Amino acid sequence: MDETLYPSYLSLAAKGLLHSRVEEAYERLAACDLCPRECGVNRLKGELGYCRSGALTKVASWNVHRGEEPPISGERGSGTIFFSNCTAHCLFCQNYPISQLGVGREVSAEQLAGMMLELQRLGCHNINLVTPTHFVPQFLAALEVAASRGLRIPILYNTSGYDRTETLRLLEGVIDIYLPDAKYADDAVARRLSGFKEYVSHNRAALLEMRRQVGCDLLLNGQGIATRGMIIRHLVLPHGLSQTSEVLRWIAENLSRKVHISLMSQYFPAHKAVGDAELGRRLAPEEYEAALAAFEAAGLENGWQQPLEEY
Repeated sequence: MDETLYPSYLSLAAKGLLHSRVEEAYERLAACDLCPRECGVNRLKGELGYCRSGALTKVASWNVHRGEEPPISGERGSGTIFFSNCTAHCLFCQNYPISQLGVGREVSAEQLAGMMLELQRLGCHNINLVTPTHFVPQFLAALEVAASRGLRIPILYNTSGYDRTETLRLLEGVIDIYLPDAKYADDAVARRLSGFKEYVSHNRAALLEMRRQVGCDLLLNGQGIATRGMIIRHLVLPHGLSQTSEVLRWIAENLSRKVHISLMSQYFPAHKAVGDAELGRRLAPEEYEAALAAFEAAGLENGWQQPLEEY
């Protein structure tokens, strides 16, 4: 079989190495340092840190999703698993009942594995882990079960980009496609709007580590579906709050001009952004047009834009 079409984790599982990753990851929960906050709480004993998550995975929903980028959703959809809670508190989060109110239910590794297998049975092109950073050990345990029971589709890691390189290394040879955000180029704004501490340095280190693992090229199968690589998402915010020009310039200069960028215009006021002086309105057409100009100025070559009528 062409190695570019063969999910990475199957090789680890066949060599018996996936189980050692599970054990290593669970050790980290005893003094949790999975995300850059490094809270140090013992989640195995029920202590809760910033993400308010314990030893069990908490899942808000799992379903077939057809609204991702074309190589992700394809014709049959992406198998999304939305994890509850988050390592951020974005004022404008459109999924705040999940990320900040903790809507969802706790599930075992067996149950999470069952979700993945069911999404594969439904024909999904991939398993799409949405905000998975704080549940990496639990995901790995579930993957070990799912792989032994016939899971054979790629794993996609859909993250805010606020990740520790040490945690990402646990996922080397496991994740086929990285789908990180690059939200900001200004730490003060990142902390004020999203509660991130030192977002820029952690985000850039994470992007470099993802590139090291899977490269910047997006590999596609014969049907145009992504099987390996990375796509970076950038949500354009009103009033230039997302520092789009600087974010895109750094990506072009430090990763590759060929990396695929999803330049998103879908911002709307949600949660605490409603009525806010800066965040309380949708993008103006000229703001998104400026973002498109920044994409061109950075010399980036690949990606997607959203039509203006989607404002």
